Amino acid sequence: MSMSPSAAPPSALSARLSVGFAWVGHSLMHITAALYLTVVLALEGEWKLSYDDLIRLWTFGAFLIGLGAPLAGWLGDRWSSAGMMAVFFLLTGGGAVACGLSNGPQALMWSLAVLGLGASIYHPVGMAWVMANAANRGKSMGYLGLFGTFGVATAAVIAGSLTQWFGWRAAFLVPGAVCVVLGVALAALLALGVVEDRHADVKPQPAPSRQDVVRTFFVLSLTMVCAGLIFNAMQVVLPKLFEARLGDLLGGGTLGVGGLVTAVYLIAALPQMIGGALADRHSLKRVYILCQLVQVPMMAAVAALSGLPLVVAAALTVIASQTQIPAENMLLAQYTPDKHRGLAFGAKYILSFGAGPLAVQLVAVVYERTGDFTMLYVGLSLLAAVAFAAGLLLPDDRKSRPGAASAPSSAPVPAPAAAPAAE
Repeated sequence: MSMSPSAAPPSALSARLSVGFAWVGHSLMHITAALYLTVVLALEGEWKLSYDDLIRLWTFGAFLIGLGAPLAGWLGDRWSSAGMMAVFFLLTGGGAVACGLSNGPQALMWSLAVLGLGASIYHPVGMAWVMANAANRGKSMGYLGLFGTFGVATAAVIAGSLTQWFGWRAAFLVPGAVCVVLGVALAALLALGVVEDRHADVKPQPAPSRQDVVRTFFVLSLTMVCAGLIFNAMQVVLPKLFEARLGDLLGGGTLGVGGLVTAVYLIAALPQMIGGALADRHSLKRVYILCQLVQVPMMAAVAALSGLPLVVAAALTVIASQTQIPAENMLLAQYTPDKHRGLAFGAKYILSFGAGPLAVQLVAVVYERTGDFTMLYVGLSLLAAVAFAAGLLLPDDRKSRPGAASAPSSAPVPAPAAAPAAE
């Protein structure tokens, strides 16, 4: 297959398959990356190790999710986005299968590291892949977020149900096998030329000023670190938090805990679509900072509540954090040249997912010293306030977005000669 920029424009089928694989891959990335967070509850009893010791086994894997992102994005820009996506499916699936075959903490730690390295490929490559192939970016990013939310939501119930019914090894082996099969299928479509790389955006945008690019770079660097710490800490701790504060109501098994975590994240699925629609129609900056503001009181509420109010506060926190994602990704794409977009998304995820190991260590230290997560959520509430304050400094994106209501009228930007893209 040809990967050169001089190749013929990709077909409409290639664009639709590209977006489709990216959507499904987003679900699987979040499912596989979160499996261990529920499986660890079963390993406490089987391996006779404490929760804080076991959760630390994920530190290296979580670190690699961020560390591998810039290299993956660079390879996607320079070599092939589609090819890197096939590598993502194969490496992530292989790591998950290795986790299921691990016979001790050391082997499990290295297997989780392989899984984390594979998962690091998705966001820098998959996001850029969708941006290049989708004509309606807000709508497409909304669906991408929906699939990602589905993955985050179902990871706990998949891990919990497979662990409870078939043992913890099955919780890794089954999703891992699905990833490997999809990787083989995508590689075959690439070899046959059915799926190809797109080398220019189907919907180009006016170039922003250098001043706005620099300002956005510094602001988003700070807000994405805060968002990464919040997201990772929330995802790590929620199963244990529900077990501790709602265990009597959930029957004491991993299935009940996993099911409730799934319900909380599924609630955020529709707002993710709304976030994409809002990002298409309104100021990206306004959508972004309002979502950050909502998280400040909700995170503080999670610190203090229990029972049903705790579930409601956790759900509202997740809704806000997920709704902001389409606007954040579109801001990053708007202020980055398309030829460097994979690298830019890689830099984003070394900041946001690179915060993963810090979040894991933070959770472990807080739980070790206090036996609870109250102070953790107080700290996360303060981080959300910092992100909101920083977001106020973003430039007004409406002035440089084509078709924005508040932008001055101008001649339409001609689209490049290319086949229709999937939405």
